[in-house]
Amino acid sequence: MSVNHIPEFHLAEKNGATLMLKSAGGHVAHIFVLEQDIIRVMVLPDAQLNFPRTWAIAPGAQPLPLEGRERLSLAGFSLPDFTLRKLDGVLQIQTEKIRLTVQLKGLFCSWETRPAGEWKELARDRSTQAVNFGYWDDKVYHYLKRDAEDEMYFGLGERSGDTNRHGRSFSLKTIDAMGYNASSTDVLYKHIPFYITWSKRQQAAFGLFYDTLSEGKLDMGCELDNYHGHYRYFVADHGDLDYYFIAGDSMEQVVQRYTWMTGKPAFTPKWGIGYSGSTMSYTDQPDAQEQMNGFLAGCEQHDMLCDSFHLSSGYTSIGNKRYVFNWNRDKFPDPKAFAEHYLQHGVRLCANIKPCLLQDHPRFSEAESLNLFIKNQDGKPEMVQFWDEVGAYLDFTNPDTIAWWKRGVTTSLLEYGIAATWNDNNEFQVLNPRATADGFGQRFKAVEAKGLQTLLMMAASREAQSEFAPGKRPYLVSRSGAAGMQRYVQTWSGDNYTSWQTLKYNIKMGLGLAMSGISNTGHDVGGFSGPAPSPELLLRWVQFGIFMPRFSIHSWNDDQTVNEAWMYPEITGAIRNLLKLRACLTPYFYDLLWRYHQHYEPMIKPTFLAFPNDPKCFSENDDMLIGPSLLLAAVAEPEQTSRTVYLPAGADWYDFWSGAHHQGGQEITLPAVGEQPPLLARAGSAMAINVAEQHFNRPAHQQGFMLFPHQHDGAFSVEFFDDDGDSNAYLDGKSSLWKIRVQSNAETLDIDLECSGIQPPSDLVTLLLPQHEMRQVVLSAAAILGDAIVNQRREIQLKIKLQSDPKFSIKEKIVSILKRFNQ
Repeated sequence: MSVNHIPEFHLAEKNGATLMLKSAGGHVAHIFVLEQDIIRVMVLPDAQLNFPRTWAIAPGAQPLPLEGRERLSLAGFSLPDFTLRKLDGVLQIQTEKIRLTVQLKGLFCSWETRPAGEWKELARDRSTQAVNFGYWDDKVYHYLKRDAEDEMYFGLGERSGDTNRHGRSFSLKTIDAMGYNASSTDVLYKHIPFYITWSKRQQAAFGLFYDTLSEGKLDMGCELDNYHGHYRYFVADHGDLDYYFIAGDSMEQVVQRYTWMTGKPAFTPKWGIGYSGSTMSYTDQPDAQEQMNGFLAGCEQHDMLCDSFHLSSGYTSIGNKRYVFNWNRDKFPDPKAFAEHYLQHGVRLCANIKPCLLQDHPRFSEAESLNLFIKNQDGKPEMVQFWDEVGAYLDFTNPDTIAWWKRGVTTSLLEYGIAATWNDNNEFQVLNPRATADGFGQRFKAVEAKGLQTLLMMAASREAQSEFAPGKRPYLVSRSGAAGMQRYVQTWSGDNYTSWQTLKYNIKMGLGLAMSGISNTGHDVGGFSGPAPSPELLLRWVQFGIFMPRFSIHSWNDDQTVNEAWMYPEITGAIRNLLKLRACLTPYFYDLLWRYHQHYEPMIKPTFLAFPNDPKCFSENDDMLIGPSLLLAAVAEPEQTSRTVYLPAGADWYDFWSGAHHQGGQEITLPAVGEQPPLLARAGSAMAINVAEQHFNRPAHQQGFMLFPHQHDGAFSVEFFDDDGDSNAYLDGKSSLWKIRVQSNAETLDIDLECSGIQPPSDLVTLLLPQHEMRQVVLSAAAILGDAIVNQRREIQLKIKLQSDPKFSIKEKIVSILKRFNQ
C-alpha cells in the first residue's frame, strides 16, 4: 500500500464495551473501554490477529491458564458505561477519566485526562503515518508526537542509564548481558514495553503498555526525522498493535493500575526478603558440599543473620559444564543430608535451574524422543550456543514439556529438601527465524515470543512447588522475564559488574523496574563479575542493598575471590550490624510486600513518584523511597564523608539516626561515615519492627514500632499486616492487623494501638520515638491497664489494650516500653 492512500474508517459495530472500526481497504480497529481509567486500542491491518493469545493481561487475581488468555477476552475488567459522540470525521469516546478522540481518516488518536477536574490533552499520534497499514513492511509501528521540552518518560523495566528515559532508544529484547555497563548497555534481561509519560506543564501522567512479546524497539526521542517533527515510537517485529492507555490522578496510581492489569504480585514467604548468601565459587569447587557447609560456619562465627542461600549451578556439573536436574555426587555426596543441614541452621536453599539441555546432557535423548525441544525447520531440536557448548531450549508451550519439567523440579530438588527454584539463563536466545514452538497445539515461530517461554518456565516451576507443598507459599527467583512476571517471582538486575558506576545506576535500574510493576527486586550486592569490590565499595553496596526487597551478596569474581560478608575484617562488624538492621526492619518490608501484593503499591520508588508537585524531585539523583516512611540517600561515590540530599517538599523529615527534625523543600548535608547510611524518616509515619536481639541460627521476634510524629498539630493512622510468614493460612483470615493512630499537638502525643486477628505470642510491645521527642505521651485504647509508667524523663500515661479477634480467647496482654532512639 502506498502512503499516499490514507485509509478512512467508519464505526461498523458497537458491542457493549467494544467498538469495531473498518476501512474500505479491509483494515479493522477495535477500541475497548475497559475501566474508567483504561482504554485499549487494537489495530489489525489485515483484519485478523497474528498472535491471538496474551500472557500479560490478568486483571487483579484473574486466573491465567498456562495456554494463555484469548486476546479478545474482556474478563476481569468492569466495562463501565461511556459516552460516544460521532462528529464530522471524528469519533469521541469519553469515560470519567479519559477522553479519546479518533480522526477516522488515518485513525489518528488524541488522549485527554482530567486528574484535577479539567480536561488536558496529554498525548497525540504523530500527524504523519502514525500506524503501519501495510505502508512499509509487516512490522508493527506506533508513532506519537513528542514534546521535547515538556515530557519525561519513566519505566520500561530494567534499563541502563538515567531514570528519565527521554532521548534514548531501547531494544525490546533479552540477552545474557554478563558484566554489563549499567549506564549504557542495551540489551539486558527483561522485556517490559510499558512506560509512563509525565507532562511538566500539565502536571499529569499516563501510561502506555504495548501487549507484545515480540522483539522490537521503543525510541523515546533518540531518532529525528525532519519530515515528521518530534516523535517517539514503538516498533515490534511480529504480532499486533495492541496497546493500553492508562490514566491516573497521580503517577503512582498509573503504576498501581498497570500492575493490577498485568496480575497480582506473588506474596512470597517472609524468609524470601531476608539476607540470601550466594556465590558461584563454592559449587565450582571439587569439595563443594564442604565449601557450602563452610558458609554456615562463617555465618555462625561472625554472627551474620542469613535466611536463604542461592545454590549456583555448579552442583549440576559434569566436568566444567552444567546439566539441569543432575547432581554431581563427587561434589555433593549426599544432597538430602546437605539440604537438611542447611534447614537445621534456618537457611533455605534456592537451587539454580536452566531451561537448556546441552547436546551431551544425560537426558537429552529422552527429551528429544518426547518432542520437548524448540524445533528447527527440519523438525530436529534447534541447537543454540549455551555457555561453553551447544544445546537446545526446552519448549514450555508444549504441555508435555511442562509436565516433564515439573517432575524434574520435584524429584531432583524438592524431594531432597530444596525449598525454592532459581530460574536462570532463561533469555531463550533463539536466532533461527524458521525455528518453531508447539504453541499448545498451534505452532508458531519461536522468535516471535521468546519471553513467553520465560514466563511459562516460571509458571511451571511455581506449579511444581505449589503441588509439592500446597500449604506453603512458593518462592522463586528469575533473572529474565516479561510483563506479568511479578505474578510468579522475585527478580534481580542480572550479572552486574563490580564498580561504583554499577552501584549508582543499579539504584535507577531498580526504580525503573518498580515503576513497571516489578517491585520485588534487588541486585547482586558487591558486583557479580569483574574484580573483587574494595572494602569501601562493598560497605556502601551493603548499606544500599539492605533496603532493597531482595538482598543477596553474590559473585563470580574474575580474580577467583568470593564476595562474603566477612571478607574484609575491617568492615565485618559494620556489615554484621547492617544485616541486623535489615532483620530489625523485616516487619516493615514484609508489610510493604503485602501492600504490593494486595494493593499493587510499589515497594520502592523515586521521590517524584510520591512528591510529583515538587519539581526538584524530578532532577536525576541517587535517592530512593522505601515504602511510605523511609528516604535512603545512598552513597554511590568513593571517599565521601558526607552526603547532600534534597528533602521533598510536602513533608517534614527526621534523621533516622539522630532524631533531628528537618523541614521539607530544602537541601541538607548528612554525615556518611561508619556503618550508618544517610537515612531519613517521614514525619507523620510509623514502621513495624522487630526489636528482639537476633543471632544466626537463633531467630527471635519481639513486636515493636517506630513512630515519627508531626512536630506540631497533626494526625496520622497506619496499619501493618503480619502472619506466620510462610503458609497460605492468611487466605482464611489467620493473620494479624496492627492499627496505630497518632494525634499530636505542641504539648502532647496521643497514641492508640490495636491488634486484631491472631494475637502476638509475646506480652511485650515496644514503641520507639525520636531521640529528641519530649512531649507528654498518652497511650489510649478501650481499657486502662495501668495508671502510669515512669520513663527516665517524664511520667507517661498508659491506656492500652490489644483487641482480640472474637474467634479467639481475649487475652489482656500488654507491657509498654517507651524507648528513645540510641538510648
